[in-house]
Amino acid sequence: MKRKIFYAFGSIFLLLSLTACGGNNNSSSGTTSDLTGEQLFAQSCSGCHGADLKKGYAPDLDKIGSKYSSEEIQDNIEKGIGDMPDGLLKGEDAKKVADWLATQE
Repeated sequence: MKRKIFYAFGSIFLLLSLTACGGNNNSSSGTTSDLTGEQLFAQSCSGCHGADLKKGYAPDLDKIGSKYSSEEIQDNIEKGIGDMPDGLLKGEDAKKVADWLATQE
């Protein structure tokens, strides 16, 4: 009985975690939002990377600008990298987030 409860809670946690990383999928349909890169990050990325860029379970991004260019960051956002799925943001929205993240040094 305890094992069934453990698996049930584990499944729910996994589902919620994956949903949190999904964010708003409006950008993946080709629309461009009026939000800033920082606002888009808060809406679509902070669930996994943390609101402060370093307290999530996904890799820290607080110094990503010193490691990658805006173009490289945008490519990672659009195509995914490691466990990060592709297409969370696309086009201009991905560029806005990438440009903002590139300033994080």
